[in-house]
Amino acid sequence: MDAREQRGREIAETLDLKKRADGTWSVPSQSKKGRYAVDPKTKHCTCPDFEFRQQACKHIMAVQFLLFRETSTNGNTTTVTETASVRLTYRQNWREYNAAQTTEKAHFAALLHELCATVPNIEQNNGRKSGRNRLPLGDMIFAAGFKVYSTASCRRFMTDLREAQAAGYIGRTPHYNSIFNYLELEALTPIIKDLITQSALPLKAIETDFAIDSTGFTSTQLLGTWQTEKYGGKKARTEHDWLKLHAMCGVVTNVVVSVEVTPRNSQDSPQFPPLVETTAANFNVRRVLGDKAYSSHDNLELVRSKGAMPYIPFKSYAVASGKSATWDKLLGYYLMNREEFLKAYHKRSNAESTFSAIKRVFGDFHPQQNPGCSGQRSAAKGSGPQPPLPDPQHVRVGDQSELLCSGRSCLKACPVMLGFRQSPRGEREQIGTDDSEERDVCLVAAAD
Repeated sequence: MDAREQRGREIAETLDLKKRADGTWSVPSQSKKGRYAVDPKTKHCTCPDFEFRQQACKHIMAVQFLLFRETSTNGNTTTVTETASVRLTYRQNWREYNAAQTTEKAHFAALLHELCATVPNIEQNNGRKSGRNRLPLGDMIFAAGFKVYSTASCRRFMTDLREAQAAGYIGRTPHYNSIFNYLELEALTPIIKDLITQSALPLKAIETDFAIDSTGFTSTQLLGTWQTEKYGGKKARTEHDWLKLHAMCGVVTNVVVSVEVTPRNSQDSPQFPPLVETTAANFNVRRVLGDKAYSSHDNLELVRSKGAMPYIPFKSYAVASGKSATWDKLLGYYLMNREEFLKAYHKRSNAESTFSAIKRVFGDFHPQQNPGCSGQRSAAKGSGPQPPLPDPQHVRVGDQSELLCSGRSCLKACPVMLGFRQSPRGEREQIGTDDSEERDVCLVAAAD
């Protein structure tokens, strides 16, 4: 069972599929942002995946799983019987689940303290020899990450921070305004980015295929109103400013390994090189998967120079220009072996799953103060209660928890901190873990 079949089964088992009077089905999106029309007779779906591949998508497979079609022929008469499938249920290992949930906070605090212990302090740079010394930067990053993990306001969070001081995780409890002030420091951004990579390194032996994508995080700054016609019907909405997070994540555990943050409406392709460079410097990269926004000569050449294979589809108007041998050869392979290409490319959707998990647990909103300056403040989005941290003997590697943090130069919003996610429905098949080398061999031959 491949990834689409697995997700189709999950949709059929967990979501509400509705049959219409004309025989088509209304299938909800897994992200719960809309519904798609599926015709089981013509095997047609209105989702973007079907429009791109023109092959059965997870929504079509969900309808197929929901219906068992039995055909019997008696002479010249053919009878087709449709029987609704029985929804499967999974046993929960409540002992391990309860252990994970009840000890999660203690494990997170210990891991966060160990990660922040490597952070160097910032030197005094006020031109004076006197004055108050800065608070330890490692303690302040710990406080910011732990605050957002708590999902409480900073004032209500201070009790947790005092308990962290009593446990020896920080030297002293800072004022809640100091936490916000430190998030305005420009020097904090590269440190947070480095912590992201450090937190992912324990999974280096597991992750070799990486997916790249971007998402937005809304701020409090209002820019006006706009009209939307999405999902039918016009609606007036208030438009907020937002920041764009570009991330590279592993397709097995969904761990975030490198990030870049840009203003709204910035292009995705220019952020591809720094993300690939950071990932290749710390991981053994075998594949890099991205959508058409990253399709360019330079990006394909960069991935090949790192010894990895780029799985980036070409735009409809792409042609062989002779400017890049790698581009021309991979374009020919893509056009002649579309189905084989897509079998590996489907794991790119794990990047969207990662963003969905981040926003589902921590939301897609961060407050902004001082909107007129480039050092807008964002919330630190740390590990929330969703990803548990149980003992290694009963944990399955899963999503990395996140920390969105600030920096004047790049407008903040970076995920960080190591985490584990226990399988909520038993040991089901891991999605997107095909390790076949055949497609890579074909692509290497095409590119070289």
